[in-house]
Amino acid sequence: MSFRWGIAGTGVIANSFADALGRLPDAHLVAVGSRSRKGADAFGEKHGIAARHRHASYEDLAADDTVDIVYVASPHSHHHEHTLLFLNAGRPVLCEKAFSLDAEQAAEMVAVSRERGLFLMEAMWSRFLPAYVKVRELLAEDVIGEVQSLEADFGFQFPADPEHRLFDRALGGGSLLDLGVYPLSLASMVLGTPDRVTAYGTLGSTGVDEHVAVLSGYDSGAVALAQSSMRANLGCTARITGTEGHIELPFLMHCPDELTVQTRGTTERLSLPAAREGDGDDTAGGGLHRQIRHVQERLRAGELESDIMPLDETVAVMRTLDTVRDQIGLSYTTH
Repeated sequence: MSFRWGIAGTGVIANSFADALGRLPDAHLVAVGSRSRKGADAFGEKHGIAARHRHASYEDLAADDTVDIVYVASPHSHHHEHTLLFLNAGRPVLCEKAFSLDAEQAAEMVAVSRERGLFLMEAMWSRFLPAYVKVRELLAEDVIGEVQSLEADFGFQFPADPEHRLFDRALGGGSLLDLGVYPLSLASMVLGTPDRVTAYGTLGSTGVDEHVAVLSGYDSGAVALAQSSMRANLGCTARITGTEGHIELPFLMHCPDELTVQTRGTTERLSLPAAREGDGDDTAGGGLHRQIRHVQERLRAGELESDIMPLDETVAVMRTLDTVRDQIGLSYTTH
């Protein structure tokens, strides 16, 4: 059984996703939706989409009956609106992270998907990479004992540009939703939902967060420290420490090709299939095809959500992000 995909959006991640679809024989890109005819035509020409399926509106994409599932790649500010549009049109959805602007939006998206009996998942691609699969295996096997702490950061120095979406509060800009979601999602995968969160952040001239640190506490006694930044080049690494050792995720922590595991004086470096391998071409969708394969497997099985990136966990992570934004004084206008 093959699946016909539509993509909502024509930006960088949409192009990478289109390349990734081309790596799977049972995944076919058949349609695109954009805010403009020019954008739809340019994207369609590049990726071989027939002219009649290059839509100059998201509504037209939602009405395209050749589409089996839609990948939402619009800005954060529109994930809620567009996901509901496609769900209400009867289309399953894979929505790019961060899933929404806040937990209220996320909960409504989940509720509609369940009411309509349609698949929905946050596109947290890291969860499906070999390194992250291995981390879950190591933790399940109790290799490092009971986890006591997690440290993770993800950040790069971006030139301040009020015109760029990262610095645009109206589009859900800031380091937290673009970058911080990675270490916080890793913490959720390893430790679950925190019961205590303390955050510190610096807002820039456009009102978005440009550097954030989040300390989370858990009922188990474990703690997690996550940082994100658009002001500084952080290490972009992660370390999970347990009572019997630790696991290190090197640069880049969201898509590493190896892990270092240390247990009671023994250090082992585990080389894994490249996260961003593209058959010799690193730009060919990278590791995005792994989450696409997972989505299609779930659809074939008749499942309405992922067992690796569950919807309730996505909403819980959004609640943590809400708490962080409240503490650092960042708000978005939702609609």
